[in-house]
Amino acid sequence: MTLAFCTCDVFTTERYSGNPLAVVSGADGLSGSAMQRIAGEFNLSETIFILTAQDAAHTARVRIFTPGRELPFAGHPTVGCAVMLAENAAGEGDFETIVTLEEQAGLVPVTVWRRGGRVTATLTAPLTPFAVDASITAMDAAVALGLSPADIGFGPHRCGVAEAGPRFIFVPVSNLDALSRATPNGAAFEALMAQGKTHEVFVYTAGTEGADYRGRMFAPDIGIPEDPATGAASACFPAHLDACGLLTDGTTDLVMHQGYEMGRPSRIAIGIDRAQGTIAAVRVGGSAIRVSSGTLEPPAP
Repeated sequence: MTLAFCTCDVFTTERYSGNPLAVVSGADGLSGSAMQRIAGEFNLSETIFILTAQDAAHTARVRIFTPGRELPFAGHPTVGCAVMLAENAAGEGDFETIVTLEEQAGLVPVTVWRRGGRVTATLTAPLTPFAVDASITAMDAAVALGLSPADIGFGPHRCGVAEAGPRFIFVPVSNLDALSRATPNGAAFEALMAQGKTHEVFVYTAGTEGADYRGRMFAPDIGIPEDPATGAASACFPAHLDACGLLTDGTTDLVMHQGYEMGRPSRIAIGIDRAQGTIAAVRVGGSAIRVSSGTLEPPAP
């Protein structure tokens, strides 16, 4: 059999910007190992596979793979896939709809709308993020990223770990120069990941050009040397901010820029609901635009 696929750029309104994604349709007949091999062939940060929903009330079941492993949830594949499904169903003109995806981490509702030719989606994270107790020191982070301890932290921001399905180590750095110099540093980076019990490290600082924050995400162990836009990290980020004492009750809206150092600028919107000192819900949103489409031959069984 052949499988239809498309690629799109996510968290951007311009092609060849943002985070590229491959979306493979009709994947019910594929094994997990076949999906992993196809993801390795695309060699993008993630590839998402569309399967028949287990509940007919939902739009689709999906599985998400990096070149190195399967993920229970990821933001940029969820947004990109929801946009592609909604566009295919809606045809021309403006629309607004809800796409409901069954992911390993849980059910993910995504509101998708088109206005004036621009398609945007906002997902509600399937799991509420929470901070993880881990002693990540400024020295640990500095050595792991090829920086000096003076580069680590700004204001009340300190190193930490947060989880919402996927888990991320968050490392604040003092300015954009330090952010641009951050590079995984061999064994020290491996040790940092082992300390945080994760493969993913998100480095960030205060933003510019209309963004609250600007970040970079490194996950070389799972085939992602650097990610242009990481929706799952943005879904975890509120728990890290809360652990740093930076959130109050009510609704907080933030903008994260990512991918600038890679020449793939991305804009991620983050919405946070907090009540009685606890995060109640997190939303992650952005635009996506189709780039290519075609068919592929699946691997032999």
